[in-house]
Amino acid sequence: MSLFKQWKDQAYIERSQEEYNKFWGEYLPKEQKNYEYILENKNEKIEGALAELSEKFEMDTVTFVGFLDGINTSLVEEIDLDNLTEESNLSLSVDFEKLYYNMLAAKADWLYNLPQWDDILTKERRKEIRKDYNRSRIVVNDKKIGRNEPCPCGSGKKYKKCCLNK
Repeated sequence: MSLFKQWKDQAYIERSQEEYNKFWGEYLPKEQKNYEYILENKNEKIEGALAELSEKFEMDTVTFVGFLDGINTSLVEEIDLDNLTEESNLSLSVDFEKLYYNMLAAKADWLYNLPQWDDILTKERRKEIRKDYNRSRIVVNDKKIGRNEPCPCGSGKKYKKCCLNK
């Protein structure tokens, strides 16, 4: 069974609220610690075998694959999570603007409010990214044609006398 499948089986099983809180309560601080490290060492190339990296980030391999699942869409080059093994060589090159945007989308305020962001993105740039994120969530409906407006088909008739009745 692949490591990613093991992670999904472990993370997304149905459980009681208490078990849910316990599982994610243990995982999320580890995840935050990983992001703090990545942000503090923004110029460091994070490379190596999956087993080595999971050890470096003080996680078991399955949990580290869960972390990779979370950061994957923020990487310059996404990882094929389904085919990961402990020997897989990884090179994690993070697109920090995309990462900040994805943290906003995940509503992970404990991550996008980390003080380490100050050394990576200016407050102005973070505001711009937040505006872009908010704009992407706004639903814009096309302007409706009024009954008494000219029909868009070009017939010259009012819409109510032309295409509205078709």
